[in-house]
Order: sequence, then C-alpha cells, then structure tokens
Amino acid sequence: MWGKTVCIGLLAFALGCLHHLHPEIPEAAFEYISSSLRSITYRDSPPSSPSLEESLSDSWNRLIVAPGKSWGRVAVGVNACVDIVLSGVSLLQALGLSPKSAGDHSVLNTQEELSETFQHYMRLGAAAERFYSDGDSFQRISATASRDPGAQHFVGGNAALIAQRLATHPDLEVVLCGPIGPKLHELLDERILVPPASLQEQDEYHLILEYKAGEQWGSGRAPAANRFIFSHDLSNGAMKSLEVLLSSLEDFQPNLLVLSGLHMMEGLSRESRETRLREAAASLSSVPSDILIHLELASMTDGELMRGIIYQVFPLISSLGLNEQELLFLTKSASGPHSSVLDWSGIPDVGIVSDILFWILQGSNNGASTLTRIHFHTLAYHILATTDGFWDNQVAAVAAGARVAGAQACASETIDPARVMLKSPLEFVSSREESGTIVKVSPKEPVAVWSRVGVTFYFTPVLICKNPTRTVGLGDAISAEGLLFSEAKVH
Repeated sequence: MWGKTVCIGLLAFALGCLHHLHPEIPEAAFEYISSSLRSITYRDSPPSSPSLEESLSDSWNRLIVAPGKSWGRVAVGVNACVDIVLSGVSLLQALGLSPKSAGDHSVLNTQEELSETFQHYMRLGAAAERFYSDGDSFQRISATASRDPGAQHFVGGNAALIAQRLATHPDLEVVLCGPIGPKLHELLDERILVPPASLQEQDEYHLILEYKAGEQWGSGRAPAANRFIFSHDLSNGAMKSLEVLLSSLEDFQPNLLVLSGLHMMEGLSRESRETRLREAAASLSSVPSDILIHLELASMTDGELMRGIIYQVFPLISSLGLNEQELLFLTKSASGPHSSVLDWSGIPDVGIVSDILFWILQGSNNGASTLTRIHFHTLAYHILATTDGFWDNQVAAVAAGARVAGAQACASETIDPARVMLKSPLEFVSSREESGTIVKVSPKEPVAVWSRVGVTFYFTPVLICKNPTRTVGLGDAISAEGLLFSEAKVH
C-alpha cells in the first residue's frame, strides 16, 4: 500500500515537472494523465465510513414500515389558535423589562411574573406553558410581539398542529374541531375538514417565546433550545368545541379520535374547572367503543386538574402522549413512583421514566388507568410503552416519531446527518424500582425492546438538531407520526 502511494506521488511530481518544462504539450493531455491519477487514488482509498448519525438515520428508514391497516379517518380537537413565534429575550426587552430573579408562577398576573417564569424554564432548557390572567395586558403584549421584526405567525394549538401533521398523509381524512378564526383557517392545510360550527369571527393568539442553546436572560443560560408559551385564551380554556367535536363523530365515523386541550382549563376558576372536566368526561364516555381515543397532554401546574384527568379521563382513553415535564408532574400529582424527584437533572433517567410509564399502564392503586399505549418523548430519546396484545408495529412507530423530531426541528423533509447530533444514552438500566436489566442500542440497531409483567417498552435515541429552526409543535408532530405508524389490534 505504501509503495503504491509513493509511486502515485512520484508520478504527480513528474507530471508537474513535465508541465513546467514543456508548456507546449496540449492541456488535454495533462488533464487525461491527471484524471487517471485521481482514479487510481480514489479506487485504492478505503470508502469513508458513514457517520454515527447517518447510520442511525439509515437504520430508522429500514425499520419504519407502514402498518397493516391505516386509520382511514381521524377526528381531532379541540385546542386551536394562531401562534406568534418570536425570540423571548427580544420580546422581554421590547417590553422594557430587565432580568431579575428567576421564579416559577403557575398563573402569570404581571409582565414581571412573565419575565421570572421565562427565566426559570430557560435556565432548565425545558418547555412550559402558562395562562396570562390580565386580558388587557395580554393584548398589549401581543401587539408588541406582532411588531417584532422577527415575529412569525403559524398554526397553533396541539389539536391543530396534530391535524396539520396527519393531513400530510394522503390516505387519511382529517376533521378538526376547535375555535378557528379567519387567520387560522387561512393557515390550515386545505385537506383538513372544518365543521361550520367551529368557525368564529376572531382568532385566539398564543405567544411562543423561543430561545437558543446558550442564550441568556439574567442568570438563566439555556442548556438547550426550547420555548415558553403563554396566552389569555378563553375559548380553548373552556373547551367550547368539545361538544362540536363529539357531535361530528356520527357523520364522520372516524376510527381514531385525538383529543387535546385539557390543560387549557387551568385558566378557569376552580369551580368552573371541576364542572367542565366532569362534563367533558361524561361527553367522552358516550364515544362509541370502536373509536379509539388518544389524549395529548401539555404543560400543567395544577395538581387537582391533573388528578381529575387521571381519575376521570384516563379510564376512557386508549393512548396517551406526553413529555418529561408532564410525566414528572403526573406522578407527583398522583403520588406515583419517583414522585420525590424535584426535577430532571439533564437527560431524564430511562429507568425512572420506564418505572412511571409502567405504573400508569398497570393502573394506580385506585385502578384509575385503563390505558394500553403511552408515547413518551423528550429531547434525547423516545419510549413507546404498550400493554401486550393491543398494539402492533410499535418499532416502526417509535422510530418514525424520532425521525420526524430531528427533521422538523431543522425544517427539513429528511434527516440531514451534518445538522444533527446524538445525546441519548446508548446503554442504560431498564428500571430503578426493581433489578432492571442493562439495555443497549446502537446506530445499526437503534430500537431497544424489553418487557416487564405484560408491558413492552420500545426505546430509540433522537438525533437532535444542532441549530433548530423552530421548536414549537415538535411533540405534536412526534405523537401524530407515532399514531400514523401504529396499528390497533383490538378495538
């Protein structure tokens, strides 16, 4: 090998001397000899190995296969709005605020509380959502946000975002019920069906304050890119479109109902919230048993509301989607496993996460949960946990959810290996409550599968976008994609 390399080098040197001493020789002759040398060099050089990210992406593509049966028709509701997306630091500066101490407020009453809560979650690099109580102040903040040169308007609300993702698949019919004003209707995919009863004269607006990894506001330096959401949204807060959604089922006859927006009820008074949740649960109990229900959770701070959802809504649904903040808040609210954990320190521990998922699927001591599927997503990895005998194609489903996370964050159709990175553990303990096994994944085998007393877990890393274009709606896209590739064995 070394001898051949030396010979090629000497030939190249001789070619250079020949060109210098005899410039009259035609240029084409030199190009012919030069191209021959390049051919020899490339032929004998070992092919470059694919990067870890490229190998992982290729393995996903191999594993992601369509389910045996498509959902056909999907009904989605009920929270929908227009998102105003902009830099959080830019908006706070435009409001004339200066960073002070960080602090978490369950409801935002002033601009100062907005600044403190934004700083708190920015320092954690965690997503969060809050209700802003003062309507007049929120209107002034919204007007300031809209004037920001970097502000953009997008489809918002978990339900609308999930419907947008589902509508990209031509074999599905999707109906969306929610408070849909003129701007949102204009932004929605034209293939989404909107019942006339969902249309209203004005849009609901949510403000999405984004921050980049390393960006700073006061003492808060973001360890990862994420976003903070707040709104003064009364239509979605009262879930006024739930009855419209359920009344559409008889005519539309979907196979799957995707529900979100329960977290928006935190803006109601305690009495109103309890009444509306009971009404929602009663309405959901009338959904025909052959229509599976997926519930998408979002950031919450009220433990009573979370407990109400667990004990009143969970018995009526088959599938659940949530992230690391929502999972930890859920187990704290219901005194579940690892409820003493104050917050995640870096990447959530896989063993702790799987213990909580197992507890939810097994049902609490009060027998509150009859779920058979949970899609957990965090920045570095995803886990799909299913009760045995109810779901198929979950290896493809968890891989599809991870793939769309890396692609959408970078605003690309497919994974670009040069723009993503791997932070997920490739070896971990499957449980912290009992003697869990050591589980390993690799770029060639990126989905790990293990079982525990009638529950099967599917784990895969995520390729994180190095410079994300937009973080809003990733969880909704992940859950939607996971559902698209899931097949229900039992209705």
